Amino acid sequence: MIKSVATVGGFTMISRVLGFVRDVLIAALLGTGPIAESFVIAFRIPNLFRRLFGEGAFNAAFVPLFAKRLESDGADAARNFANEAMAGLLFVLLIFSALAELFMPALAYIQAPGFADDAEKFELTVLMSRIAFPYLTFMSITAMLGGVLNSMHRFSAAAAAPILLNIIMIAVVGWLTLAGWGNTPATGRVMVWAVSAAGLAQLIMLWVATRRAGMRLTLKRPRYTPGVKRLVQLGIPGVIAGGIAQINLVISTAFASMQDGAAPWLYYADRVYQLPLGIVGVAIGIVLLPELARRLRAGDEKAVDESQNRSLEFALFLTIPAAIALIAIPRPVIQVLFERGAFNSVDTSASAYALAAFAVGLPAFVLVKIFSPGFFAREDTKTPMYFAGIGVAVNVTFSFVLFEYFNHIGIAVAVSIAAWVNAALLGITLTRRGFFRTDQRLRSNLFKILLNSFLMGIALLVANNFLHSYFSAETPLILRVALLGLVVGVGAGFYFALSHFTGVFRWRDFKQTFRRAR
Repeated sequence: MIKSVATVGGFTMISRVLGFVRDVLIAALLGTGPIAESFVIAFRIPNLFRRLFGEGAFNAAFVPLFAKRLESDGADAARNFANEAMAGLLFVLLIFSALAELFMPALAYIQAPGFADDAEKFELTVLMSRIAFPYLTFMSITAMLGGVLNSMHRFSAAAAAPILLNIIMIAVVGWLTLAGWGNTPATGRVMVWAVSAAGLAQLIMLWVATRRAGMRLTLKRPRYTPGVKRLVQLGIPGVIAGGIAQINLVISTAFASMQDGAAPWLYYADRVYQLPLGIVGVAIGIVLLPELARRLRAGDEKAVDESQNRSLEFALFLTIPAAIALIAIPRPVIQVLFERGAFNSVDTSASAYALAAFAVGLPAFVLVKIFSPGFFAREDTKTPMYFAGIGVAVNVTFSFVLFEYFNHIGIAVAVSIAAWVNAALLGITLTRRGFFRTDQRLRSNLFKILLNSFLMGIALLVANNFLHSYFSAETPLILRVALLGLVVGVGAGFYFALSHFTGVFRWRDFKQTFRRAR
């Protein structure tokens, strides 16, 4: 399982690094002005519904059912179920997309009510959102194909697919920059066309991968079969839960639209903390769901507990120090990554504060990714739905209160608080139902991880105190990159040394794990 997580995490890291390159180029080209704000909203609307229909809620119901058929009934039965599910999903997506294109002004207003005062910016946002919306259909089918491959222990293709998006966007934004298009509405329109094209490219890639894996899916007329009925029964609570979770994003974006520049500030901060979340949390969640489904099907409760404990230990070992580091040195990270061109020092400070606030919730976001498969693998999608609803109520309350005093920083704090509430409810409920039992190794190592991360944070603060004056536009970029790499390297080296000394992590055990896997 760790080897599979490393595979998914490795490809995710490549994708996120390329994503940083993409965002650096976008920040330099568009800055945080009206075009950038319109692009953020246009890109966010299909992404919001993609998580709802595709990789989030739908797969939470689809993967356990597909894995069960693959384990007990064979590949043919699993293929028939996947064909039925794909036909139903595509039917719903086409209808929904047509309605969304028609009512896009209302969707844009819900996402960014603050744009309504500027007719030109609002109209551009609506147009760009319509161009980008086909990305939803492409990526939802791509996510389902990824669930098929993951259930077959083939994680590489689905994990590598997002790299295509970033390669295409880098090529397009780089060309726009060199061609001198500048910060114009035409530039924004070309960029969202590239988003839809990238979604189609990923769909083609995963379609080919599933055929090579021996799962040759075909398009069929949608039918309400018993398998689809069960998928709908599990999927509706999952879709509601996913929808409720995405309301947090809608709330954050709506509040941010009321402050000039806040939407891009939160976007760039979000991109940074999503790196460890994607590499660790999302990767473990992707691998853990089919793993638990198969173990439960075989009745091996001991293996289920072992998988959950080791997943949680591995995730927290990497996530807690990442969160502490982003809280300790957010400004150098944002400054080196984004401060150039139209992105100035004011933008750096604003995004850095948001990054630190998001980082407070980073471990909670990862815990949600680890605890949720414990419910989904047991075909329980209702409990996460209820807890996601509570999380939204918390987010609404704190966003309303904190935005008045702290502006966009209050929004990020509210999101983090809501994540911790959701994670706590999921973890406590799993434990009370007897679905999750922490072992002594996890409890002992968690204390050591917290202590080692705290000491590493102090070391980073000391290093930053000596070097902070170098992180400015006056310092050559190559020197700033080298200094940030030095600070990160010192922090990581210090943390791994402490972990080795306290027995949390030993290279010998890590190597033995991969030898056993091979």
